[in-house]
Amino acid sequence: MKNKNSLLSSSLKGLYTFWAVSCFVIVFLVLYPVIFVFLQRRSWKRVAHRLVRLWGQLFFLFSGIRVKITHHVKLDPNQTYVFCSNHFSYMDIAVVVVVIRNYFSFVGKNAMKKIPLFGYLYARLNILVDRNDKNSRASSLSRSIRALQSGRSIVIFPEGGIVFKQLPYMGNPLKDGAFIMAIQQQVPIVPMSFHNNHYIMDEKSLLMRPGTLHVEIHPPFETKGLTMEDLPVLREKVFESIQNPILAYYGLK
Repeated sequence: MKNKNSLLSSSLKGLYTFWAVSCFVIVFLVLYPVIFVFLQRRSWKRVAHRLVRLWGQLFFLFSGIRVKITHHVKLDPNQTYVFCSNHFSYMDIAVVVVVIRNYFSFVGKNAMKKIPLFGYLYARLNILVDRNDKNSRASSLSRSIRALQSGRSIVIFPEGGIVFKQLPYMGNPLKDGAFIMAIQQQVPIVPMSFHNNHYIMDEKSLLMRPGTLHVEIHPPFETKGLTMEDLPVLREKVFESIQNPILAYYGLK
């Protein structure tokens, strides 16, 4: 009986995943021609960014997934920040788009640019990096710093990918990139905790289920006056501010 129930559960997840992916693709194809137009000029990219956010909102609406955000601070939508969160699921990328109101570039892996149509959009709006290539990492850091200088926020998963060994514990120590750019540009770091994205989309099977995603946006850590000598302490504070609420969510702290 247990095996039959498990099989049924997997079948239902498969059906739901098909529905959710269909919603994702259909909304994308409807909006893509308009987004494509606004990607052709640098000054128009802010509009393209808003359209991508609309795509994410419509996807969650039609797929029946709710996003519940707990704001511990009211962020200035015109302020430049470095946003950092845990990374347990590919769902994190879609969530980032709808929970952050600031105009931002996402630092993500360059393999995404190989996806037809989506890859073009992704590469034009974001900063791509090959984490196995030292030169690529250095280039992505330089581009991120230039984005911050232009007033555009950065979103980064400081674990360096989906690298956890045991849920819901993050990979540690965090990579230095986010903290280097924030300190160098004296930009606040905003930690975010994604509690259960991996429950809605399994990171291995990629099967999905409907439900409510729980996100916490924490008060920013100011970097004004900090130097690179302060990086290890700042990195640990950011790690704890992301990790501890996740552990508390699961009753582990």
